[in-house]
Amino acid sequence: MVTRRRLLALLGAASVPFAGCSERERRTPGTEDPPGGFGTPLDDTATGVSASETVTETATETPTETETETETTPENETATNGTATNETDGTATATETPEGLDLREANVTAVDWRVMNGVHRFDVTLYHDDDGEEGYADWWQIETTDGTVLVRRDLLHSHGTREFTRSESVDLPDDVTCVVVRGHDQTHGFGGQAMVVNLETGETTPVRQGSNLDPDAADGIC
Repeated sequence: MVTRRRLLALLGAASVPFAGCSERERRTPGTEDPPGGFGTPLDDTATGVSASETVTETATETPTETETETETTPENETATNGTATNETDGTATATETPEGLDLREANVTAVDWRVMNGVHRFDVTLYHDDDGEEGYADWWQIETTDGTVLVRRDLLHSHGTREFTRSESVDLPDDVTCVVVRGHDQTHGFGGQAMVVNLETGETTPVRQGSNLDPDAADGIC
């Protein structure tokens, strides 16, 4: 026979499990225990750190290069108007027609010379209208005042209607102090203007010549 004390003890032991279940069921909906365990708060708020990246583009203007065109005038290039120029490098030079010259003849208009190691170097300028007739000025020569030929400079082609200069060297005898330079053309031979050169004084004097130079042409000059 179950006594009253025994019955109360059995009833008290049976009510313990139900107390836990009842307490759980009394929780307010939405406050269930988080997965991490009882009483562990669930931090479900994602905190995003927004980094504002600012890209600053700086436009740098490149200095504009300035190109300066400078006109360069060739050195020693000089334009001379109306001035006759004698060139001694074999280049024909335009000039005004000397008054009274017959350009059908091979006229000697200038003579320059220098002495190198005892040898005379002559630069002779001729003026002849090579285009005006079939023949051209084909040589010039240097003579003594008595007509002895010392040297002849042959010309191989026409030179148009301009003055031109050609050079030749000659070993002059010691007693020669004066020479005559004469031009020659294919059509008329010798003629026109010749040049008497005093080698002691450096004076040059134009004289008229025919086919044969007057032996007295140098009188009073040399």
